Amino acid sequence: MLFRVKSLVLVLLAFPLLLAAQNRQALSNHKASKQAKAVYAYINDMYGKKMLSGQMWASWGIDELKYIQDSTGKQPALRGMDFIDRRQNQQEVQRAIDWWKTGGIPTVMWHWGAPSVGQGYENSKKPVSIDSIFIEGTPQHKAFWAELEEKGDLLEQLKKAKVPILWRPFHELNGNWFWWGKQGPDNFKRLWITMYEYYTKKRKLNNLIWVLCYTGKPDAAWYPGDQYVDIAGADTYSRTNAPQAPMFQAMQAIVGDRVPITYHECGIPPNPDSCLSKGIMWSWWMEWHTSHLQRLDPKYLRYVYQHDAVITKDEVPDIMKAYRRRRRI
Repeated sequence: MLFRVKSLVLVLLAFPLLLAAQNRQALSNHKASKQAKAVYAYINDMYGKKMLSGQMWASWGIDELKYIQDSTGKQPALRGMDFIDRRQNQQEVQRAIDWWKTGGIPTVMWHWGAPSVGQGYENSKKPVSIDSIFIEGTPQHKAFWAELEEKGDLLEQLKKAKVPILWRPFHELNGNWFWWGKQGPDNFKRLWITMYEYYTKKRKLNNLIWVLCYTGKPDAAWYPGDQYVDIAGADTYSRTNAPQAPMFQAMQAIVGDRVPITYHECGIPPNPDSCLSKGIMWSWWMEWHTSHLQRLDPKYLRYVYQHDAVITKDEVPDIMKAYRRRRRI
């Protein structure tokens, strides 16, 4: 009898931990779409075992996807797109739809030009008073909400098409080069949470998987909280193919094993053998576009894309079919 009582006590004490373990793979948005839940379940299942390959695509210069196909005979599991140019954004939406329909996973970022200043990369580095964004009636407030709504309309098209998106706004958040990172962690977190609340609660964009993107020096002071984050990562354009263990461990110090950790942008993909031997298994990595890709040794690119520890597009399962069968989503 005493043994049974002790066993019951141990089970009751462990119950919160069991619940936490079960909920670790749940998206921050509890009303997430079936497609978003399925992709997130797949990413979690692969995390620590294999790394998904990714490639950022640009509308100028080379065709990155053709270059990779010609160089490796493969395609990346993830295709990166950017809401950087209003004239191109509708095409980016279609590219995301096409990538999902052909078996890949789309990820979208946004080089957001400083509100009231203008769009594009150079304007994303211009300063703007973040306080003024939250003062109704200012030009910055009007421009902020107009652009947030405009991008929300694009994301809503993807929602209606049942396309899940790895959504990574405000990238390199703790750098001092983009306007959202120039005025400290509290102002950044205010921006992130405002976007999150608007897109998930008011716009009901339940197809988004929220990816928080640090620089190569992650800092816990900038972390908005688990309730606003699904995947967290860091980036560096180091000229080596090292696993970037210190960067990975810095991310672990912030998020532990609560969410997958990604190498969200890189100049050189990490060496898969080194990643395996050191236990530094990024959830996914994404090679940057144009000259960054072209500078890679083609032999090394083939080695990475043909490595057993790297998932390419042809190796991504029919996610909806696989996870509808395996999980209640």
